[in-house]
Amino acid sequence: MPEDSLAAAINDARACRVCEAFLPLGPRPVFHVSETARVLIISQAPGTKVHLTGLPFNDASGDRLRGWLNMSRDLFYDTTRIALVPTGLCYPGRLSNGGDAPPRPECAPLWLDRFIRLMPGIRLTLLVGSYALRNRLGPGAMTDRVLRWREIGPTAIPLPHPSWRTGAWERRNPWFTQELLPDLRKAVTEALA
Repeated sequence: MPEDSLAAAINDARACRVCEAFLPLGPRPVFHVSETARVLIISQAPGTKVHLTGLPFNDASGDRLRGWLNMSRDLFYDTTRIALVPTGLCYPGRLSNGGDAPPRPECAPLWLDRFIRLMPGIRLTLLVGSYALRNRLGPGAMTDRVLRWREIGPTAIPLPHPSWRTGAWERRNPWFTQELLPDLRKAVTEALA
C-alpha cells in the first residue's frame, strides 16, 4: 500500500461525495492545508457565503476571528503558515430555527485526523466553536472549555465561534477580551515565528 500524502488527502477530500444526499447545496469541500503550516484552525462547517466563495471564514465570522487574532487577511489566508479545517468540510444546510445545521458526522472522522497527521509542522491548534471543541476535547460546555484555556494549552486554545451572537457572550465574559485574547495573540505569534 502506498504511503499517504497531503496531496493525496487534498485530492480525496475535494472528490468526496459521502454526504452528498444530505447537502442542500451539494458538496463543495472548503479547507486550506499545507505541509508547512504552523497554526491549525479547526472550526465547524462552512456557511452559505463560504460555500459560494470556496474561501474559509470569508464572512463576518472570519472578520471577527481575524480581529481576535489581530491578523491581516493576507496572513490568515497564507496556507504556508495557517491551515483551516472545519469539522465538516461542506455546508450542511439550515435548521428550522434559522441557524446552520451541525457539521455532518461522517466528515471529521474521514478528513480531520488525516489532515492533522499529514501536517507535522503544526505547533498550535485553535479550536473554534462548540463542534470543534467537542470533536477534539469530548463533551463539555463551551464557556467552561474556553475559561480553562490555560489548562488545555499550550498547543491548543479553545475559542467560541466568532458569530454575531458571540458579542453578547463576550460582554458577559470580559476575561475573554482582557486575558485570553492577549494570550492567544502571543501564542499565535510564537507558533508562526
